[in-house]
Amino acid sequence: MLPKLTNLTLQMCNLPPPVISSVSLLNSSKSLVHVDLNKNSLDSSIFQWLPGSIGQMSNLVDLDLSENKLSGRIPESIGQMSNLAYLHLSENKLSGRIPESIGQMSNLVYLQLLENKLSERIPESIGQMSNLEIMDLGMNSFEGVISETHFSKLSKLRFLDLSSNSLVLNFSFDWVPPFQLLEIRLGSCKMGPYFPKWLRNQKSYDWLDISDAGISDTIPTWFWDLRNGIVLKDLSRNQIRGNLRSELACDFLNVSWNQLEGPIPSILSHVSLLDLSNNKFSGLASLLCTSTTEKSDLEYLDLSSNHVSGDLPDCWINFDTLIFLDLSNNFLSGKIPTTMGYLFGIETLKLNNNRFVGELPSQLKNCTMLTLVDVGENKLSGLIPEWLGENLLNLAIIILRSNQFYRSIPPQLCHLTHLQILDLSMNNISGTIPKCLHNWTTLAQKGTSTLTMRHSSLFREYVDEEYVTWKGVRSKYKNTLGLVKSIDLSCNKLSGEIPTEITSLVGLVSLNLSRNRLTGQIPSRIGNLQELDSLDLSRNQINGRIPTSLSRIYRIGYLDLSQNNLSGKIPIGTQLQTFDSAYGGNPLLCGEPLPRTCSEEGKGPGQSVLVNEDDKDGLITQGFYISMGLGFAVGFWGVCGTLLLNKSCRYTYLNFLNFLNDWLYVKVEIIRQRIINK
Repeated sequence: MLPKLTNLTLQMCNLPPPVISSVSLLNSSKSLVHVDLNKNSLDSSIFQWLPGSIGQMSNLVDLDLSENKLSGRIPESIGQMSNLAYLHLSENKLSGRIPESIGQMSNLVYLQLLENKLSERIPESIGQMSNLEIMDLGMNSFEGVISETHFSKLSKLRFLDLSSNSLVLNFSFDWVPPFQLLEIRLGSCKMGPYFPKWLRNQKSYDWLDISDAGISDTIPTWFWDLRNGIVLKDLSRNQIRGNLRSELACDFLNVSWNQLEGPIPSILSHVSLLDLSNNKFSGLASLLCTSTTEKSDLEYLDLSSNHVSGDLPDCWINFDTLIFLDLSNNFLSGKIPTTMGYLFGIETLKLNNNRFVGELPSQLKNCTMLTLVDVGENKLSGLIPEWLGENLLNLAIIILRSNQFYRSIPPQLCHLTHLQILDLSMNNISGTIPKCLHNWTTLAQKGTSTLTMRHSSLFREYVDEEYVTWKGVRSKYKNTLGLVKSIDLSCNKLSGEIPTEITSLVGLVSLNLSRNRLTGQIPSRIGNLQELDSLDLSRNQINGRIPTSLSRIYRIGYLDLSQNNLSGKIPIGTQLQTFDSAYGGNPLLCGEPLPRTCSEEGKGPGQSVLVNEDDKDGLITQGFYISMGLGFAVGFWGVCGTLLLNKSCRYTYLNFLNFLNDWLYVKVEIIRQRIINK
């Protein structure tokens, strides 16, 4: 109805799927130049006129349908849009192959099909699009071989993204590309085993991602010479060997999961994001202590799982921009440097699985942005600091496991309302479990607002990952870390009762209090923990009965109550009878799945009769039977004992019985005679 309409922009309007006939926009289709309908709820019915009426859309230059709900195949007729320069169909659910006709779109400059479900082979006809500058096909399910033919006429190509597909790049050894790329994104595209030589001809790029490319080679000399202000280099998840040179420095450098070794060049301290994890690096001081005055730009440093040893340099005063630091799984020793207290912006600190000794430095209380602290599996000692709960109020994850901390758990930890994971296992902690733990409001809420724990940096968001012991197995959680709500106080010397306040933590998924000296009974309201998937209270001195409410936790997948002093019948529940080994070492427990029954027939020599606590009559208890037996004994001997021991009482009693017998005889005889006379 609008024959002169040229620009149609309805971006982010929450448009529903259209109810449109193939001719309803026929008039406007002839004049349309720019169509932007991205970030709506449109489905593939939009193709009834776009590009269902493509033959009429001779003036269309820009079509943006990205971030909608388009599904199905891209129409073959799309090749008829001869004047189209910009095609945006990313972040939909399009499937199938790219039409061969796409090669006919000779004016196309921008092709964006990122993050769909497109599959099969990428057509070679794409190499005929001589004006193409941006080819963004990443995060799909493409497969097959990419050859030189796919780029034969793409002399203007500047941006290439084929990442996160199952493609093999097969170029001849001496191939010289017709283009000069600015961004090269080829993560997961196989191009090994040798380092891709065609990159030598690319002189202008500032972004290089050849991660997970199947490269098993040393970095060639010519690669070090490509010093052109590169923003990002990602060579991770290959088998690249050799040493690291300072020429590789850039704003974002990721060489993780390779076989690089030797010292770390000091110039790398000027990068913003540095991931060197899972290699064989051995030197650290040169990276950290290049200058006592020069500030570092480093925001993210991951040196985990290397061969770094010795004392940690005390040079952290110049790293106040650091957000993420992971030095775990190395051979670092000595004390944790006090200058780490200058990491005012630090949010994640992981020093676990090293050989650190001494106490946690009190200067860390200045790092008020911390959300994750993991210093587990070291040789740290001393008291658990009170300032953890007084100053670091953003803490969500605290892991101090497998150290030598002693004394009691400070009640100040109850101030940590965001606490989600607390692991103090395998220490020498004594005392009782604080009753104030109901103040952990995050643990007292079911579910989570996000699956991941993310942090923002200059170039990207990064996601925390952490190892958590769950169901007796230590596993890594990353994309689902936000779902893990866990308390592990196992393998300590805790005493006293399990506080009833723990039953208010209804978001708990895993609770492990095993291998302590806990006494008393299991809280009767344990069934309130409906999210509980793993419960381990084994190897304590807990007594009494198993609460019937435990049978109402339908999600529980791991249960261990063994080696305690529990008694009575195991409650009948959907899950409880499936844990065959969960009740061993409790000789007074009975009922399924144990072989001991809870009836008189199941009573062994010297074994007390165990009473079913599920009896509906509340009076029929073990005390009832004891009272009944005592009453019978007192009554019997009170009468019969007197007659046997007292002669006069015995004569009087027998005379009474004789009199009663004569009286009854006379009465019966009188009644009989009356009946006869009638």
